Amino acid sequence: MSKSAVHSDNAPAAMGTYSQAVKVNDTVYFTGQIALHPQTMILAEGFEAQVVQVFENLAAVAMAAGGSMKDIVRLGIFLTDLSNFGTVNEVMTRYFNAPFPARSTIAVSGLARDALVSIDAIMVLK
Repeated sequence: MSKSAVHSDNAPAAMGTYSQAVKVNDTVYFTGQIALHPQTMILAEGFEAQVVQVFENLAAVAMAAGGSMKDIVRLGIFLTDLSNFGTVNEVMTRYFNAPFPARSTIAVSGLARDALVSIDAIMVLK
């Protein structure tokens, strides 16, 4: 088994004892991303802006791992308010085409830095 950490300066730095992602052979497991701007570490304002920043962060880590958003096969989405589900769907169409990744969407009582959304992913490289 080949296992290595993935890092991108174009995504927020890890704030603890974890990696932005871990690559195991051809599979990449992403840490949950919140909407921190990678250079300022300031949280994006507003729900849609947060979802966009999260996907931009995921895209940066995907690229650092040698892939792209089209290689993501699963998303785990964590929302502090499920009424934002439709906005997530709309923003996803900007980043993904059919067949869309498998996903789960879970309501949570809170996220780091009072973020409104966190998304983790699994990517399989060809």
